[in-house]
Amino acid sequence: MSDDREILLEVKNLSVTFGKKRNPFKAVDNVSFHIYKGETFGLVGESGSGKTTIGRAIIRINPTSGGDILFHGQKINGPISRAMDREITRKIQMIFQDPMASLNERAKVDYIVSEGLYSNGSHLTDQQRREKVAEALSDVGLLPEFADRFPHEFSGGQRQRIGIARALVMEPEFIIADEPISALDVSIRAQVLNLLSKLQQERGLTYLFIAHDLSVVRFICERIAVIHKGQIVELAGSEQLFAHPLHPYTRALLSAIPQPDPISERQKVLEVYDPTCHDYSAQNPPLWEEVEPGHFVRGSRRELDAYRAKL
Repeated sequence: MSDDREILLEVKNLSVTFGKKRNPFKAVDNVSFHIYKGETFGLVGESGSGKTTIGRAIIRINPTSGGDILFHGQKINGPISRAMDREITRKIQMIFQDPMASLNERAKVDYIVSEGLYSNGSHLTDQQRREKVAEALSDVGLLPEFADRFPHEFSGGQRQRIGIARALVMEPEFIIADEPISALDVSIRAQVLNLLSKLQQERGLTYLFIAHDLSVVRFICERIAVIHKGQIVELAGSEQLFAHPLHPYTRALLSAIPQPDPISERQKVLEVYDPTCHDYSAQNPPLWEEVEPGHFVRGSRRELDAYRAKL
């Protein structure tokens, strides 16, 4: 894939630390990647690997302890001007994981969807605001009259669509989708994924798609980064990653994907990742290198040479 496309978001050596100074916990450790304009970039790993923390750091919910986050080449983490903060709030939106918990139960859908318009200081008349809400709801396949209902009157899939409408009403450039389908029934998941793809084509959106399910990420993402305990261990194009998984953690994740065919499901061999398989030391530190065009892996010099020999 050519690298002459515009880079919309760049994360450089990002670290996020939680806890007191005496007992700090590094949730994200020296992570770097970039996302092209119009791309869907996947971030995959098990629970607690730091995926959501990265998404929340980009949208300025989690403070960063090191590194830079650049949006259109401008630094957006750390202290920024009020005008810049307002612009980032509009241009970067997040779809949250749990559609049951992310909506205010006491507010009507009309207020939930337009809340960002109030807080961002947009000077719209009540009529203009209602029109924007009705348009956002119809864009996600909901009837405009749903604006006068409360969240408890909707199913999980409809609630997630309301969450997507809430992000869309701000007319963002970049959306962080944090496991947007993991809380939904299997039958609804494909509908929400197809909706996200359709909206991307119509509006030229860019997505950071956070998930733990590699088979879903393969369906929707162009490039995938695999994260383990706050560090990215492998990054490649979707099909490239599935054809040549190199890092043992990536191979373990791929081996856990359920097979639709019961015979192949019985015959598959589960791989278990053991971090002690790496021989890292001060003399033999882990490196981050491109082993083939567009395919990056973390490993020692000996491991990287072995990965290259496999290709």
